[in-house]
Amino acid sequence: MRDDPDPVRLEVTVRGRVQGVGYRYHVLRAARELGLEGWVSNEADGSVRTVAEGPRSALEDLVAALRDGPPAAIVDRVVETWQPARGGLGPFSIRSGAHRGD
Repeated sequence: MRDDPDPVRLEVTVRGRVQGVGYRYHVLRAARELGLEGWVSNEADGSVRTVAEGPRSALEDLVAALRDGPPAAIVDRVVETWQPARGGLGPFSIRSGAHRGD
């Protein structure tokens, strides 16, 4: 992690062609490289949701990775919500979601 003084929480919903294209694994790799805690999951409406905590600068790097996505993804919309960190998320992981294709 970087030297930002206080961790924050980021909740993101990504819409587009983001299920069945390896998107969650793309997020997992990026978040782990950045040293973040949290999770990513597919949602029933076809979106992908991510909740992560860590230094704001690392989370901003994660948002850049979310906007890019893996090669087969088409990201139409990224909605971010920033909050104070709450802790307790644990090592970054993939949660089971509505779509089982990844």
